[in-house]
Amino acid sequence: MTLPPGKLLLAAAVLFAAAFAQAAQPAEHSSAQAAPSARPTAHGPLTMQLGKRLKTPARKNQREAKPAAWDLSTHGAKTIYLTFDDGPHPVYTPKVLSILAKHHAKATFFVLGREVAAHPQLVDLTRGYGNHIGNHTWDHPMLTHLTDARIRQEISSGVKSRCFRPPYRDTNKKVEAIAASYHLQQILWDVDTNDWKKPGAAAIERAILRGAHPGAIILMHDGGGNRSETVAALDRALTKLSAQGYTFRSLPC
Repeated sequence: MTLPPGKLLLAAAVLFAAAFAQAAQPAEHSSAQAAPSARPTAHGPLTMQLGKRLKTPARKNQREAKPAAWDLSTHGAKTIYLTFDDGPHPVYTPKVLSILAKHHAKATFFVLGREVAAHPQLVDLTRGYGNHIGNHTWDHPMLTHLTDARIRQEISSGVKSRCFRPPYRDTNKKVEAIAASYHLQQILWDVDTNDWKKPGAAAIERAILRGAHPGAIILMHDGGGNRSETVAALDRALTKLSAQGYTFRSLPC
């Protein structure tokens, strides 16, 4: 049957509208389904990548830094670690600091808590010169003669540091373990100048020079009495050791 031109146009319009609606409906569902699948692709890998960047270097640095911090090997360099106990002293600590600065030397000062309380400005001065500070207890007792509680009291009331030196070298595994519980590394010495006996500046100087070797930890005193002999010996010994190519560093306290 042949339709009139007017009805033919109307039928074509209806068929076109139906086809258009059917074509548009799947496209709308396709877009709604595609959106969720795009989220994990965009954000998932990015989150994982950032997590690795934050965590991995931190673990690596912790493993490497801890042993390196206490590696005192000089690898052939002529390095000496000068240490001074029982200060700070208002007269002799500044004199020792002046001599160290004169010879471009750094040292470590194992201080008593009671002396720090009396002269806190001297600790700041010592650090200001680039030297390090170690814990030498509160008032210099024989630690192995004390109860655990007293040992803890003596160490915890001393200056905050990473290094600890027991007075009189009086220590054992218990003392060392208690110090370690406060994150303190026990540091002793391998050259004793016996300057506390006041044997004379020449004898102290000889002890320093004879004991000097790469990596040596040398014990002297800036507190506990008149240390004028130590001051004089230190100046002369550093002059001679510097001429031999030695340098002087602080311990990593």
